[in-house]
Amino acid sequence: MWLFFITVLGYAFAAFHNNSAAQVNETNVSAMSSDWQLVWQDEFNDKHIDLTKWSFEYNCYGGGNNEHQCYTDRAENAFVNNGHLHIVARLESFSGPALKDDHLLYQRSDVSVSKPFTSARMRTVYKGDWSYGRFEVRAKFPKGQGTWGAVWMLPTDWHYGEWSGSGEIDIVEAINLGTASDRVGALKGELETRIHGTLHYGQPWPNNVYSGQSFQLPNGQSPAAGFHLYALEWQPDEIRWYVDNIHYATQTSKTWFTKIIIKEQHVLAKQDAPFNKRFHLLLNLAVGGDWAENANDKGVDLEAFPQTLLVDYVRVYQKQN
Repeated sequence: MWLFFITVLGYAFAAFHNNSAAQVNETNVSAMSSDWQLVWQDEFNDKHIDLTKWSFEYNCYGGGNNEHQCYTDRAENAFVNNGHLHIVARLESFSGPALKDDHLLYQRSDVSVSKPFTSARMRTVYKGDWSYGRFEVRAKFPKGQGTWGAVWMLPTDWHYGEWSGSGEIDIVEAINLGTASDRVGALKGELETRIHGTLHYGQPWPNNVYSGQSFQLPNGQSPAAGFHLYALEWQPDEIRWYVDNIHYATQTSKTWFTKIIIKEQHVLAKQDAPFNKRFHLLLNLAVGGDWAENANDKGVDLEAFPQTLLVDYVRVYQKQN
């Protein structure tokens, strides 16, 4: 039943998380190349969130994934303090729009859906949009069953059609940190510490596909115990994932693809589509959903909340010609 829901909703994250984790060795530790030039940043040093850089989503849509939060623009759910962005998921009933913000029929005044949690989802759409670059986020993730923190990217123009024909880039996600690990081969008593980097592509749902890699930090470190630097380098034909300068995953245009309709026929788009158009950044903390609730200890632990995704900074670099 859960696999049915995951497939139908087009957010089948659980399948790619094959419960294996990349292992660290000396060959995949690297430093950032000197030819990346800083083009955009938010250090979160002001008293308030910079609305020239970020917009808030405001809805109870559930992320298309049966999540349990309403996203708000309230200070209770997102604020800056001591140089850090706080995105806080809270256990509290809230009512809001049933449709996502970009839907043609969306109305902010709609209160047709109620959810038991609130949180925030921030994005740079039309304020920070890039084709290729290095994207860095220094962050500390929440912990507890049902938590789902994410730093990711969506297409700004949806050139190749609806999700996920136009692609999705997940820089880093973490679910259920600190709960019993369901990793294949996990030792008795092992706690969840994995992060995940993923691409979504192919065709619009329900013909979407995805590929990705999970990774465990060295020496049993947990992403919920302290700050770590998560980075993604996106260049034509290749995307690479890093944590604390450890290069743990690479995907290339030899394996990703997207199909478009030409004269009523599905044909492969040219070059490195869909990852050859501009994308924007998103930061959010979801509660539950088909992936988080179907992993580790299952469900949502109400006593674990409130939980916070802490972000120290976001920086974007690009190659200079």
